[in-house]
Amino acid sequence: MSQEKMRHPATWVPTLYFAEGLPFVATGTVSVLMYKSLGLGDAEIAFFTTLIMWPWTLKPLWGPLLEMFKTKKYFVVGTQFIGGVVFGLLSLSLPLEGFFQYSLALFVIIAFNSATHDIAADGVYINTLPPKMQAQYVGWQGASYNIAKVLSQGALVYVAGKLELVLGIVEAWMIVMALFGVILILIGFYHTKMLPSGGSSTSVNSVKEAFQTFWIVVKSFFEKKHILWGMAFIILFRSAEGQLTKIVPLFMRAARENGGLGLLTSDIGIAYGVFGASAFVLGSIAGGYFVAKRGLKSSILLLAVVFNVPDAVYAYLAFTLPESFTIVCTAITIEWFGYGFGFVGVILFIMQQIAPGKYKMAHYAFASALMNLGFMLPSMISGYLSDFFGYRNFFVWVMFATIPSFLVAWLVPFKEVETEE
Repeated sequence: MSQEKMRHPATWVPTLYFAEGLPFVATGTVSVLMYKSLGLGDAEIAFFTTLIMWPWTLKPLWGPLLEMFKTKKYFVVGTQFIGGVVFGLLSLSLPLEGFFQYSLALFVIIAFNSATHDIAADGVYINTLPPKMQAQYVGWQGASYNIAKVLSQGALVYVAGKLELVLGIVEAWMIVMALFGVILILIGFYHTKMLPSGGSSTSVNSVKEAFQTFWIVVKSFFEKKHILWGMAFIILFRSAEGQLTKIVPLFMRAARENGGLGLLTSDIGIAYGVFGASAFVLGSIAGGYFVAKRGLKSSILLLAVVFNVPDAVYAYLAFTLPESFTIVCTAITIEWFGYGFGFVGVILFIMQQIAPGKYKMAHYAFASALMNLGFMLPSMISGYLSDFFGYRNFFVWVMFATIPSFLVAWLVPFKEVETEE
């Protein structure tokens, strides 16, 4: 234990949340660009690349089990190695005749594995750091998670775009998916030395006792004060963002005669990776310090405004279709800064209002799964809405879809932050 206390959070928080973000972004966003390059249609891409995200919503079904066995570190490191191997298999599936079915199946495995990783990683974070340090490092947590976006949606997408022109589309994406695997394996080796244990498991001696413990964990979650309000907040806060996430890269890739910006894959890598994700990192850090100074309760409505209002830049881009790449990058920078700044609110809400208690890791997993559900359901239908409305009217619709986020941020009640272990 004394050895763990000597490990400064800066030595493991960034790598932990970088490893959490990498497969999530690869599955949820990079896959969209990959399948677009491989010739699939927008509605099909939006539906299936959202469908494979279900494990992040279903993780409460097995989250409590991780409270019962081994340490949180054990599951973090194990899933990082497994994820690396499966990304390698995904890379090898792309040249096959049935690549779409095979790659989707492997993405599902990656998603289940990554969701398990996230449960354990969040368990390490909230069990190792006290509430004050959680607030101080939540900005760095978000920043590190989104450095994974810089690499995934930025650098690696840029590499894929350049390799598409040199080697061909299939070969380009084989290399990129293999790189995802290599990075995860390297982080796994690092964490075998540097990651705190995150606390020992709850001891169970039989299958019956395990089921009893599971239901105690579930029951105690729904007995929390203001839990229905908390669930509404978590589900609705990101509902507009969920609709944007799948459509924005498709809009950027779509030909100008079809209402899109007509950007190359490598252009999107620059726009996301250099400008957008960098702005997200700055926004996350700024938002973390802002909330640490003012407190979450007094900040939450402002966070919702900063999170949602910049979505209007995509309506601007859709109506003006600027040819200037600088204008496109500026718009993305504005939106992603607001996204990073406001996203701190929902993460800290889960940490401070939902997770505290005996089963922090499992309850954090429940809440983050609900958050993902609020993101995923709108995302699944976004392709159909975009096809129905067209890009211009779709982005106008998204602005109206931000209203529930403002309402729950205004009305959600708060309880005193629990500090006891």
